Amino acid sequence: MKKFEILGQKDTRSGFGDGLLAVGTANVQVVALCADLTGSLKMNAFQKAFPERFFQVGIAEANMMGLAAGLTIGGKIPYTGTFANFSTGRVYDQIRQSIAYSGKNVKICASHAGITLGEDGATHQILEDIGLMKMLPGMTVINPCDYNQTKAATIAIAAHKGPVYLRFGRPVVPTFISEDTPFEIGKALLLNEGTDVSIFATGHLVWKAIEAGHILAEQGISAEIINIHTIKPLDAEAILHSVRKTKCAVSAEEHQINGGLGDSVAQTLAQNLPAPLEMVGVQDRFGESGKPDQLMEKYGLNAKSIVAAAQKAIARKKD
Repeated sequence: MKKFEILGQKDTRSGFGDGLLAVGTANVQVVALCADLTGSLKMNAFQKAFPERFFQVGIAEANMMGLAAGLTIGGKIPYTGTFANFSTGRVYDQIRQSIAYSGKNVKICASHAGITLGEDGATHQILEDIGLMKMLPGMTVINPCDYNQTKAATIAIAAHKGPVYLRFGRPVVPTFISEDTPFEIGKALLLNEGTDVSIFATGHLVWKAIEAGHILAEQGISAEIINIHTIKPLDAEAILHSVRKTKCAVSAEEHQINGGLGDSVAQTLAQNLPAPLEMVGVQDRFGESGKPDQLMEKYGLNAKSIVAAAQKAIARKKD
């Protein structure tokens, strides 16, 4: 099992903030809109550097999406910023009609996703956003794993033509992807080669999958770990290449089992290469208030759950 060096500890939303400043510096067409959460989204540096390209719309998320769609008509590349719950569930109609259906070049950037939002509780901890966004025709869905990958993704989506949903989070997590690792939309990142089980992880669960890989290695199990940072378009080729070798798989995500990465992997396997698949994610439940680490344990979004899922998938393969 490959050893990964922890390069630091940062929240992924800071990767977005730093990436936004970098892409705004490089491309004068980039503009930013925020719904009264500039500090929480780490958009302060962009606002200070480019006040004429920053629009504070207040607590008016639906209006923000309409404004962003309109700005694209003049050639601007708008990045919208608010919490994931407000970026999707609250404004789904506006995204569907004004952005997705119209094919507008809007980058919907969503922080505080999943249960790691913590104490704010179920009303803010959206666990359905990936499903909502990936079902929209033409929508690209990206869920990076650490600070460096989030920064790289934020920069990369400016060059992509079409609507993008970029999901990131609040908690401080290990940074382990090197800053010079290229970010290619729709191209999975192989982290560790293995022969016994394929683990497809996204977002905060990628580091948990790496931890699980070390535990499995101690048990004599060789896990192939792949970072699926782009949920849509899904890198089906990477998934199928891995499962042809291992013959079984695990998906891991901080999202509902329904509608998330696991669903996409299952569909790919069912259509091309039927194989045992176990899913680690939230099992049809809402979140609740609590410390992020405690919630991740309670909801089974940890290395221990990934190890158990891998063992179960392997056992099914042998039947």
